[in-house]
Amino acid sequence: MKVEEAMVWLLSTEGHGMTAETLAEQINLRRLHRRKDGQPVNTSQIWAVVFRYPEMFVRDGRLIRLMV
Repeated sequence: MKVEEAMVWLLSTEGHGMTAETLAEQINLRRLHRRKDGQPVNTSQIWAVVFRYPEMFVRDGRLIRLMV
């Protein structure tokens, strides 16, 4: 699963916004995505996805939410 797909799945399943730290932690804990170099997903990668897909994600303070 791609990082953005994992983020959408987590945010829609949980039903509320999450911090980048929590998203990265949950993606790694549930093994939803693994980087090609084998390293765990980090918060920088989460924020990069948020800025790359403004039509999918919105920043609400420290929280990341799905666009509705």
